[in-house]
Amino acid sequence: MISVERVIVVRRPLSELVAYMEDFTRTEEWDPSTVRCVRLDDGPVRQGAGWRNTSRFRGRETELRYELTVREPARLVFVGENRTVTAVDDLWFQPEGTATRLRYRASLTFKGLARPLAPFLRPEFERLADAVARRLPEAAGERIP
Repeated sequence: MISVERVIVVRRPLSELVAYMEDFTRTEEWDPSTVRCVRLDDGPVRQGAGWRNTSRFRGRETELRYELTVREPARLVFVGENRTVTAVDDLWFQPEGTATRLRYRASLTFKGLARPLAPFLRPEFERLADAVARRLPEAAGERIP
């Protein structure tokens, strides 16, 4: 398993940032590896909502089906899966004055033939986590009124 974590301060109140982050289609705005992300159901975002996320990693596109498995006032958990990997995005929010401190942890568990590759892929996931930490505050700031 690979797990990367970053703490990111976003200059938005907690409730606004949670509302922004719970719509997983917005990964297109803040995750540089996301090519597209499409909601699979309708209505307000709720626990159990689903998305199809297409990402580009090492020059190849891969698709995962994500589900919002935890939706609390200060925590969101998205679980994505396909035949080679299970990805868990665990987001914890904490107020920090008028801003919000976000602890973002992405964990990937590889399956089958992909499992032995995990140690070799860690540096690339660390770089990707750094890119998310740089991009997310600006993306969230631009989109939240």
